[in-house]
Amino acid sequence: MNVEALLQAIPPIAVYLLVGGVIGIESLGIPLPGEIALVSAALLSSRHTLDISPVGVAAAAAIGAIIGDTIGYSIGRRFGMSLFERLGNRFPKHFGPGHVALAKGLFQRWGVWAVFFGRFIALLRIFAGPLAGAMRMRYPRFLAANAGGAVVWAGGTTAVIYFAGVAAERWLSRFSWIALVLAVVIGIGVTLLMREQTSRLIAQLEAENDWETLRRH
Repeated sequence: MNVEALLQAIPPIAVYLLVGGVIGIESLGIPLPGEIALVSAALLSSRHTLDISPVGVAAAAAIGAIIGDTIGYSIGRRFGMSLFERLGNRFPKHFGPGHVALAKGLFQRWGVWAVFFGRFIALLRIFAGPLAGAMRMRYPRFLAANAGGAVVWAGGTTAVIYFAGVAAERWLSRFSWIALVLAVVIGIGVTLLMREQTSRLIAQLEAENDWETLRRH
């Protein structure tokens, strides 16, 4: 199978829609591999034989993130914290009490900055929109932080991966399939690392809560 020909047959608009769609759905609160989609598309945009634009990739990612977070904010504002209780019962691995408590604690501590920097953190990337709405954060402040974080995250990630891909192409004659493999490996590695860090924070938070409960009694 000619991988290069297969990649060239993919319309650039399909790549942009896929990136924006995956990131948008992830921002709604549904755990999808948004980072993997962005990294993969950014690597493909570094191929001079393809018509995929890095600017288009970054724009699609940013727009998807902003729209997804805004819809998630509206859902969270409509249903409140009870939304996370219901989600926790159905999806305990993603919306368990520890995850919600950790995200809520970060919001209470950092406020609007949790929305901005949440785009760079796997846990908050899923929780940011719905949780901000549930906690009744003012929408103008949320929108400013959401849009700013989305643009910086999408643009910065795309730029770093794009220029890394351009540099690597000088050394690799058949970079197309290697790019896809690297994208998956990098994305999965980052996801697993963030999940491990999140699990540690949740365990620490639960231990502190147990200690506080024992101290009061």
